[in-house]
Amino acid sequence: MVSKFHPTLNQVYFINQYTMYHVLQGQGGIEVDFKSYHDWKDKLIFLEKGQYIKFLSENFLVRKIEFEEEKVFRNKEVRVLFKHLVALGYINFRECETCQKYLNQSIFSQQVSDIIDISKDQWYWQNPFHANREEYHLIFDVKEVIDEQYKNHLSNEKISKLIGIQGYEAQALLKNKVGITIKSMLSQKRFLESKKEIAFSDKSIKEIAYEFGFKDPAYFNRVFSKLAGKSPNKFRKTIDFESRDSFLPELYHLLETHHKEERKIDFYATQMNLSVKTLSKKVKDKLNITLGQLIRQELMNTAKFLLQTDITIKEIAYELGFEEANHFSSFFKLHTSITPLEYRQLLS
Repeated sequence: MVSKFHPTLNQVYFINQYTMYHVLQGQGGIEVDFKSYHDWKDKLIFLEKGQYIKFLSENFLVRKIEFEEEKVFRNKEVRVLFKHLVALGYINFRECETCQKYLNQSIFSQQVSDIIDISKDQWYWQNPFHANREEYHLIFDVKEVIDEQYKNHLSNEKISKLIGIQGYEAQALLKNKVGITIKSMLSQKRFLESKKEIAFSDKSIKEIAYEFGFKDPAYFNRVFSKLAGKSPNKFRKTIDFESRDSFLPELYHLLETHHKEERKIDFYATQMNLSVKTLSKKVKDKLNITLGQLIRQELMNTAKFLLQTDITIKEIAYELGFEEANHFSSFFKLHTSITPLEYRQLLS
C-alpha cells in the first residue's frame, strides 16, 4: 500500500509490516529505535517489523510504502534491505536513477514489490560492508540467528553451532567486515529490545529481566544502568513519547533560519533562553549529537542543495558565510571526501 502523510511530531510509528519511507519534504531529525539521524536526505529508509520511527519536527511530508507479501521476505536476497546491521537500513536515492523513475511514474501502482528488486540491486551496488555476495549472506545468517536468539545468553560455541558449518568463519568475517563481534552484536540487540519493552510496555522491570534471560533482576538493573547511563525505572520515566515538547522544533527552526551566518553555540543558547551548558546537554541527551555537529550538518545540507543549482561555487561559499571560496571547498571536502566541483560533476 502506498500513501503520503504528514507525521505527527513525536508520535511513535510502530512497524507492523515491512515498510519503506521516503521523505519528500521537511527538515530536522528522525529517530529509529532510540537513535537519531540527521543524514536521511536523499535516502530511502527500509524498516522491518518490530522497529519504530519517530519524526522530531512537524514539517515532514513522507511517502510510505508498506509491503504486504510476507513470502517475499523469505528471499535471502531481499533481506539485506530489512535486516541491516544498524538500526537504519537505507539506500541512496540520488544514486539510484531506477528508483527515482519508479517512484515518479509508478507511485499509484499496486506492484509496489518492484521497488524491492530495484532497491536490493542498489544496496548491493553501494556495498556498505565491502564484502562479496557470499560473505553478505553469511553476515545476514548471523543477523537472523541473533534476531531469533537475543533473549538467550549464548556462548560463542553455541552461536557457531546455530549458524552451522560456517559458524567460526562467520565470527572472523563479522569482526573484519562489520567491526564487531557476534557476542557484542547479541548484547546490543538484547539491550535495544529491552529498552523497547521498558519504554512501550507496562511490564514490571523484574518481569522484563526474567523475559530477557536474567536470573537476577538486580544484575539486569546493573547491566542496563551501565549501558544506558540510568536505571531501567529512570529510563522509563524519561521516555515520554506523547510529549509535545517544543524544544526540538524551536531548535530546528533556529538552525534553518540562522545556520548560514551564526555558527556559535552561544547564539542559539541566547535565543532559547538557556545557558550554553544546558543547551549542549539537552541536545546531546535528545539527539546523541552535539550542537556543533548539527550546525555543520545544516550547512552541508544547504551546500548540497545549492550545488544542484546554477549558482557558482564562489557565490555559494559567500552565501554560506565563508570568507573565501577555498575555505568552503576545504570544509565541504572534509565532510564528504570530495570537492564541491566533484560533487556537482557527480550530479550531472
